[in-house]
Order: sequence, then C-alpha cells, then structure tokens
Amino acid sequence: MARTVTTPRKLINTAFAWAVGLLIFFPILWTILTSFKTEAQAIASPPIFLNFDWTLENYAVVQERSNYTRFLWNSIIIAGGSTLLGVIVAVPAAWAMAFVPSARTKDILLWMLSTKMLPAVGVLYPIYLLFIQLGLLDSRAGLVVVLMLINLPIIVWMLYTYFREIPGDILEAARMDGATLKEEILYILTPMAVPGIASTVLLNFILAWNEAFWTLNLTAVDAAPLTAFIASYSSPEGLFFAKLSAASTMAIAPILILGWFSQKQLVRGLTFGAVK
Repeated sequence: MARTVTTPRKLINTAFAWAVGLLIFFPILWTILTSFKTEAQAIASPPIFLNFDWTLENYAVVQERSNYTRFLWNSIIIAGGSTLLGVIVAVPAAWAMAFVPSARTKDILLWMLSTKMLPAVGVLYPIYLLFIQLGLLDSRAGLVVVLMLINLPIIVWMLYTYFREIPGDILEAARMDGATLKEEILYILTPMAVPGIASTVLLNFILAWNEAFWTLNLTAVDAAPLTAFIASYSSPEGLFFAKLSAASTMAIAPILILGWFSQKQLVRGLTFGAVK
C-alpha cells in the first residue's frame, strides 16, 4: 500500500531539496560570477556578489593567452575515448559476472572496487616510467588507456548491477533460437540495458573529464586537456582569481551543458530496475 504524503511534508521536502541543491551549486555560481569581475573586485573584502562592474576582459585575455580549442579537443578525445574503451571491455565482463554462475563473483567485484581505494600517487612512479619506455608520455592514447583502467571498476560494477535486473530467461530463449554469444550480447542484452549503459557512459565521461592528477602528471603540451588549461593560471606571482575563474568557467561549461541536457537519461539509468 502506498504511503500518503501530506502537502506540508511535500513543501518541506521540496524546500530542503532546493536548499541542498543551491548549496552544492553555489561554488560553481560564485566561479561564474567572479569570471566577470575585475581582479580588484575578485579579491575585494567583503566579497562582492552582484553589485560589480561586469566585464568580458578576463575571457578575452584567456582566449589570447591560451589555445582553448586545443585543450577542449584533447578533453573530448581523452574522456570520450576512455569511456568508450571502458564500455567495450566492461560489457562482456559484466555479462559473465551477471549470467555465468560463480561463487567468486562477489569477491572479484570487491577486489576490483578495492583498487579505487589505492592512492593514485602510489602508482605514479611506475606508470610514469612505463610511459617513458613506451613513448606514451604526453600522448592522448596513453591517457585514454590510463583513465579507462582507473574507471573500469566503476563501469563494471554499474553494468553488472543493471544486467542483474534483466531476466535470464530472455537470454536463454535467445540461445534456444540459435543466437550466438556475440548476438546475445549485441542484439539482446545491450538494447535491454540501454538506460543503464547510457547512465554509465555519462557518469564515467564526467569522471574522465574532471580527472586532474593523471592529466597533469602525464602531459605537458600536446595532450594537455582542460584540467591543465585551468592549472596554467596558477603562477609563482600568485593566483589571478578573475582570470582563473574565467578559465574554470570555460572548462566546466561543456560538461555542465551535457549534464543539463542528459539529466533525465542519467536519473532514468541510475534508477533502472529499482522498481519491479
């Protein structure tokens, strides 16, 4: 029996949700506002919220100083490539764990997740040397592989959860009709799990887009993404907050737009199979 929610309770829950949402969004809003201030207004005390002289000078300086398009293109290739490669590897792995009975499945999943608990700096030195030996330092291909391996446990975990919600009888019926393993995964399993796969792709694209540690340590010029673009505005002379905010806004704008237009698909995927 469904639980009745009173109107006052709905209003309280809505107000609380908006308050939490605004609290989370406030740093982003402050960064965007600061990008339109002068350097003097950006460091003013007390801080100036809206009553300031709006200017586009910071964006003009950032555009003149840096090749924003190159950084943006590198971010798209690295984030998109690592996510696509991760899904290609994770779909068969998640299928095997979800539909091939094994007593060790949970142990394997927990071991994969435990690799995310290792501090990244703990493996930086061997990976850095490996990149030098293989000629992958400051290359987009190297970063695609590294970010794919970093996010692979999350991709497998999410896909495994979605695949477990698909009735095994459907796959069994496909096998009885003569479907091969490849056809079963491509034409039966994957279309049924599209919401889950889409949310997995979106979430891991965002994680790869925002990755800073590896992109800053394994790139210099050619493969530097937007995280390096932001870091370039920290200088020995100090932080130029207005210009740094403009660079940050230009870096987060594409992912904010993507998240805004795909939020329904993301929520649908994250709640896939929650109600039977």
